[in-house]
Amino acid sequence: MILFFFGIALLIAGYFIYGNFVEKVLGPDDRPTPAVQCGDGVDFIVLPQWKNMLIQLLNIAGIGPVIGVILGIQFGSIVFLLIPFGNILAGAVHDYVSGMMSIRNNGSNLPKLIEKYLGPKVYFCFTWFVAVVLLLVVTVFINVPAKLMSGFFPAFPMAFWICVIFVFLYYILATLLPIDQIIGRFYPIFGFMLLVGTAALFFVLLWHGNQDPAHFMIESPAFREGMFKNPIIPCLFVCIACGLISGFHSTQSPIVARTMASEREARANFYGMMIVEGIIAMIWAGAGMAIYNLKPELMGTNPNSVLQEIVKYFLGSGLGSVTIIAVIVLAITSGDTALRSLRLSLSESLHISQVKIKNRLIVVFPLFLCISALLWWSNTEPTTFNVLWHYFAWANQVLAVFTLLAGTVWLFSQRKNAWITLFPALFMAFVVSTYILWVSVDKDNTYGLDLSLNLSYTIAACIALYLGIWAFFRGKREQKRCQQQDETIENREKTVSDQSHIA
Repeated sequence: MILFFFGIALLIAGYFIYGNFVEKVLGPDDRPTPAVQCGDGVDFIVLPQWKNMLIQLLNIAGIGPVIGVILGIQFGSIVFLLIPFGNILAGAVHDYVSGMMSIRNNGSNLPKLIEKYLGPKVYFCFTWFVAVVLLLVVTVFINVPAKLMSGFFPAFPMAFWICVIFVFLYYILATLLPIDQIIGRFYPIFGFMLLVGTAALFFVLLWHGNQDPAHFMIESPAFREGMFKNPIIPCLFVCIACGLISGFHSTQSPIVARTMASEREARANFYGMMIVEGIIAMIWAGAGMAIYNLKPELMGTNPNSVLQEIVKYFLGSGLGSVTIIAVIVLAITSGDTALRSLRLSLSESLHISQVKIKNRLIVVFPLFLCISALLWWSNTEPTTFNVLWHYFAWANQVLAVFTLLAGTVWLFSQRKNAWITLFPALFMAFVVSTYILWVSVDKDNTYGLDLSLNLSYTIAACIALYLGIWAFFRGKREQKRCQQQDETIENREKTVSDQSHIA
């Protein structure tokens, strides 16, 4: 359990040490926020910081820190180190920078930020890519909670589709109504359920670990036998997204950027909530290692089944039900804001005001049709959902790469330390490029370009290097342009002052 406790302690220390360093780089101040300047009663509304923190946490904490780490811990105890280091140096920085970029650009969504900092050509492709990714996110986050909810009604064959309809209707309401009417009102309740379920699992794990430390200290021989044989790079960083680094988060940060009263709340709202998600991921990783040590036959089985076995074994029926509900909440509260983010991004790109509900319906109705089709397709055969999940997983990390590249250009333009985003961008570009190029060990599960691993590493390194050099020089050009703009403004103000003095 040493690595487990060390990882959690590292996450907490990272918030105060590296988080403080990143805050000094970004320099939040007392300028008016988008919620104050652009209040519209729908998306731009000042909310209390405690609500913003819970909204951000529930927005970003999908099923990744649970299902993802239940899968990811099969790479071994190295996960207890990679989660905190990746979270502190990459994931939390990614969330903080995307949130601050949005605040400094009147609450702009990710596609608009990409247009401004990476150019119109990247923006055109990226806008549609984001739309597809968010459609996949919404479909996944309807499927998973509906399957978990239907588990409470095993004797009812239509339970799954009834749960799908229930979740979908909630998403529609949460997407169309002003943010303070559903999200702002119910998220505190959902947040409480999430924290209770996670805390219960944590303390029960501590008790079991004290009773039988062998199950928690290191992988058992049977565990090692069943461990994933695929390489940690790239597989682990795609398998575990939420809790480590996830591009989906950058589509969620603008939602809270539009409801903050002060920029000085940003570190707690963005960097801090990613750290909390990392702690949640660590707890579920610990639970995953424990159950695989106790029941190694579960390795390689459906992670939803493993999740149910974890709560049944460690928490029993009472607390177990609360924890399952907490996981359902994680999925639902990411899916609804994913759909909301998609509405906001498309309306922003199409210049459709969202103050009137009629305009919101115009944007959202085609999305409902697309999601309905994806829901039907993803449940036609047992394998189709796995295909959906696979493409969602790597596309999610492509978002992270381009968000970090945009953050790099933005920081260079502001004459600030851009290396805090450039290095994570290079690493994630290498990871996701390798993943797309590489051929899986399981030939029947190949979705990439069927290249060998070493060749994939070589090409991916070249791609990452090219993107890094491109972002560096684009950032320097943007820095020069901003500097010339500032000098022009200063000269104009000086001329006006001189003329006034002469007069």
